[in-house]
Amino acid sequence: MTTDNIAGKVVLITGGSSGLGEATARYLAAQGAKIAIAARRRDRLDEIVSELTAQGQTARAYTLDVTKRSEVEETVAAVTRDFGRLDVLVNNAGLMAIAPIRKLMVDEWDRMIDINIKGVLYGVAAALPVFEKQKSGHVINLSSVAGLKVFAPGGTVYSGTKFAVRAISEGLRQEAGNTFRVTSIEPGAVQSELKSGSGDTDSRKTVEEFYKMAIPADSVARAIAFAISQPDDVDINEIVLRPTRQEF
Repeated sequence: MTTDNIAGKVVLITGGSSGLGEATARYLAAQGAKIAIAARRRDRLDEIVSELTAQGQTARAYTLDVTKRSEVEETVAAVTRDFGRLDVLVNNAGLMAIAPIRKLMVDEWDRMIDINIKGVLYGVAAALPVFEKQKSGHVINLSSVAGLKVFAPGGTVYSGTKFAVRAISEGLRQEAGNTFRVTSIEPGAVQSELKSGSGDTDSRKTVEEFYKMAIPADSVARAIAFAISQPDDVDINEIVLRPTRQEF
């Protein structure tokens, strides 16, 4: 895979303190990208940045809760100020709280909607003015195979949020014209903290058992790098990836 279109790009990754976000930060940094990682756990972000910079790579950490629009706006502004531009926004922060609807885990429904849908939209709202001013940019949204097929019982609300991410991505692509690119990534079981997001003990055990087949997080990082690495006139709109033995 050519990295010519990755080196030097400024990439902001939400949910960057672990899992897919951390793996993507490390992978893209190794390809020469300038990395801005954002999440709530600042101590973990600082550890990652220290490791990357010790290797001669460029990275900075930003404390961010994607459910707070003002923080998203401030982070995008800070990244743009610190690096001089923003080339790629990876909306990776997410919550998978699996539980049957009948258990009425309404607080977790709200949390998933706030992080998985509103967090993505807040990122888009903050980045678009930058991309339009630059006349270039790339929005990469993390959906899921659960955004292609409803995962039920248990994942009904989660699937709803990921169907929304996929729909938002496609609509944004149509509105983008040739100003910026839009990619929706739809992973299956991938090693991350996502599997532990449910407050329902039985559901969490079921998901953790299912995730024994999970593939490494850098599998998604490579998919994201593939989308970014394309020539500017090529827009990879969707990538679906899952473990070879995953049926769902």
